[in-house]
Amino acid sequence: MLKKYVPYIISVAISLGVGGISAFLSKDNMSIYSAVNRPALSPPSWLFPIVWTVLFVLMGIAAAIIWRSNGKELDSALIFYGFQLVFNFCWPLIFFNFRAFGIAFFWLLVLLVLIGITAIKFYRINKTAGWMMLPYLAWVSFAGYLNYMIWQLNP
Repeated sequence: MLKKYVPYIISVAISLGVGGISAFLSKDNMSIYSAVNRPALSPPSWLFPIVWTVLFVLMGIAAAIIWRSNGKELDSALIFYGFQLVFNFCWPLIFFNFRAFGIAFFWLLVLLVLIGITAIKFYRINKTAGWMMLPYLAWVSFAGYLNYMIWQLNP
């Protein structure tokens, strides 16, 4: 019975690991969020780890559903999933560590495209997995707004 859950455990661990390592590598610089001029609708900094944890768990579950599925787009879907994880991993480093807000914004645009492609590919294989990617897509879109405005407000 436990064998049934192994793909989910591994997939969620990978997803959370990517987010956790990236956060760890950026943690000393995350205070910049409080120090910069922020736009309206900026959430408090304590909200980010909660939201990201939920999103990484959803992503991991969605990827495990795909991993356990059959379909001609399976490999392609998981490759795009991997690419978007890499882009997700790098964004906090670019934004917080290098404070390259403009580059981070354009990086985030590429990430949004990769998430969108991944969500579509997941949906074609398993509708539930595709829908599970939508909160992530919405949050990264919101992060794009925040990133862009921080870039503009902090020349």
